[in-house]
Amino acid sequence: MQSQNKKKLILGITGSFGSGKTEVAGIFQSFGAKALDADKLAHGCLIPGTRTYKRIVSIFGKGILKRNKTIDRKKLAALVFDDKNLLVKLNSIIHPEVIRVIKQRIRNSKSGLIVLDAPLLIESGLDKIVDRLIVVRITKPKQIQRIKQRDSLSLRAILKRIGYQMPLREKAKLADF
Repeated sequence: MQSQNKKKLILGITGSFGSGKTEVAGIFQSFGAKALDADKLAHGCLIPGTRTYKRIVSIFGKGILKRNKTIDRKKLAALVFDDKNLLVKLNSIIHPEVIRVIKQRIRNSKSGLIVLDAPLLIESGLDKIVDRLIVVRITKPKQIQRIKQRDSLSLRAILKRIGYQMPLREKAKLADF
């Protein structure tokens, strides 16, 4: 886990869905770190007209579009979290683009500390570009409560999404903190 630019410290923050990664990243940001949120960058890849948008629509169909031709992320999520193969396919489209954007933002940043907030940091291979890795852990009951409040998902949907991610105990084995 070593960044290519020795003038910048790249701190990776990961954890499970709803664990508080963004809150931890926000603490570092409040002290001057440049924060990169992989989820927000992924949402930017879904803008109509982009190559990623076109590939997703060609694979998942126009049924995932809203009237204004933007991707309905809830419809897309319902599809991919019901079929692991579709989730793998979606990730194979989005991850390379998000990784490209992250590397570009790191190169262009003037900050000496960059915090990368990414739920799939290890799974996507982004752990290879960070200098230190923090895994944010949370109890499952607290995690479920946070997700229900934030996303209004059913318990079944929450557990299914958590189940698709690398277990926290496995991520923790790779953590520096």
